[in-house]
Amino acid sequence: MMVDVFSRPKKFLHQEWWTMKKNSAGRINTEVELISNLITGINKGEIKIPKFQRPFVWKDDQALNLLDSVANNYPVGSLLLWRTKEKLLVERNIGEFNLPATDDMEPTDYVLDGQQRLTVIYSCLGAKETDAGFAVVYDLEAEKFLRLPDSLKLCQFPLRKMFNTTQLLNFRAAIQTDPKGAVLQERLDTLIGAFSDYRLPVVTLKNLSVEEVCPIFERINSSGTKLSTYDLMVAATWNKDFDLNDEVDEIRQALEPKGFGDIDRETVLKCLSAVQLGTIKEQSLMSLRSLRKDEIKRLINTTKEALLRTVDLLSTEFKIYSWEFLSYEAIAVILCYVYARINHLSPNQVHLTRQWFWRAAFGERYKVGGENFVSNDLKNVYSFIIDGLGSAADFGKPPTAKEWLSIAFRSNVSRSRAYILALAARHPRNLTNGAYIDPAIALSAYNKKQFHHIYPRAHLRRIGEKTNDNLVINICMIAAAGNNFISDSDPKVYLTKCQADLAGKADDVFSTNLLPKPSEFDYSSANYNEFLNARAQLVSEFVDQLCEGNYGGM
Repeated sequence: MMVDVFSRPKKFLHQEWWTMKKNSAGRINTEVELISNLITGINKGEIKIPKFQRPFVWKDDQALNLLDSVANNYPVGSLLLWRTKEKLLVERNIGEFNLPATDDMEPTDYVLDGQQRLTVIYSCLGAKETDAGFAVVYDLEAEKFLRLPDSLKLCQFPLRKMFNTTQLLNFRAAIQTDPKGAVLQERLDTLIGAFSDYRLPVVTLKNLSVEEVCPIFERINSSGTKLSTYDLMVAATWNKDFDLNDEVDEIRQALEPKGFGDIDRETVLKCLSAVQLGTIKEQSLMSLRSLRKDEIKRLINTTKEALLRTVDLLSTEFKIYSWEFLSYEAIAVILCYVYARINHLSPNQVHLTRQWFWRAAFGERYKVGGENFVSNDLKNVYSFIIDGLGSAADFGKPPTAKEWLSIAFRSNVSRSRAYILALAARHPRNLTNGAYIDPAIALSAYNKKQFHHIYPRAHLRRIGEKTNDNLVINICMIAAAGNNFISDSDPKVYLTKCQADLAGKADDVFSTNLLPKPSEFDYSSANYNEFLNARAQLVSEFVDQLCEGNYGGM
């Protein structure tokens, strides 16, 4: 028997309900609807599935349990509809089969929550008996629901006959020929009565704006699917001549040859808003809907060109060859805003861009603050880079040598990403043979084989050092072959061997990796803490240089 698989704690639902009611007072209608009325609404085009909803994902047992719950008059949850004159991009099918073509209705009820349940109901009870897709029978002898078998027994009632009077009468007449006809007839009547009388609670949001519906969907949607602003923009701007997905894909395809084709669609939308409106605030994003087709086409082209110049700068100046190594999405959005207004940066403007970039990354400027903070920084950063207004110190300060001693390495954390880029800025050479490491390979995607703990974690565990084994300053960039060579070796052994093999080049090679020079530091006798203190000072000094816009040697 089915308990609502989408149920939530009562306290949580109560809080969500009153939040929604407070924000949308007077525009919420709650009623109960017969299953047959819902099916009629779908067939007439009055109820539609928006394109942003996820596809049908229920398994057979979930669908069969739903039908069993209806047959037993158990609650199966409510439907949430949005009644609006907005014309959204919609799915032309429910489940595995197409809906009949219908004229646009004024208004339309779009399904925001309960799509999976409604899909099962329509598929099993609303579709034609000859349609493809998920179909179910009720075995009157076994008294259970089954997926439609290849060959039917006389006692198996196809649910798609339920609301078709002629087919239902024909089935009723046929089972009378069965020796248990009277019992089967009684069970059939009970089944039909249960489905004919069953009413689903339906909550209808009336004439709310797209902006109002988005947070309500996120609170109420029991599937856990997050409705993004991008999803709503795609649905709300769509018409037969324009699909925002196609336009965004044009930008992504343009970035593909440069290795940035996997840019998030939300990021592209923010870039469009920054370029056009000078803000990425969510309530402002929606105003892009008011642009004419020719205006949005120009915006797409401008943003595409600005993003191309952005990724060129990221790769040439900061050795960023994929989005994985960009500390913050905000950096790309802000650079796109700058490049939409100026095609070329002077040497001094590039110098100022370096100062902002490194300070924002190492100072974790965009870790908190959200869209309002980034929106304000669009103009602040532009004024700093283009006009030289303000101070670089306004954008953050790098960690001190002491702070580096406690910063853990996490590949998805801004300071760790910035640290890797700082290593790349030193043009590192492989410790094992002195060959230059190609940052385009090492940084094209996060690859553990291109990085190594200088004091291997397994070695540190062997000597009882566990608390600080994964510090950022214990990480070094190294080619895959060198990685295998080091493995979990004692650094007193392998670093001394590297020093000997490199001979007179050892100081230069170690220095490119921000490691203490062997002529000044005895790797054969130093312990882990001595190494950390020495390296923290070197890293701190170099990062300070980066934050001043300088890439000089040490």
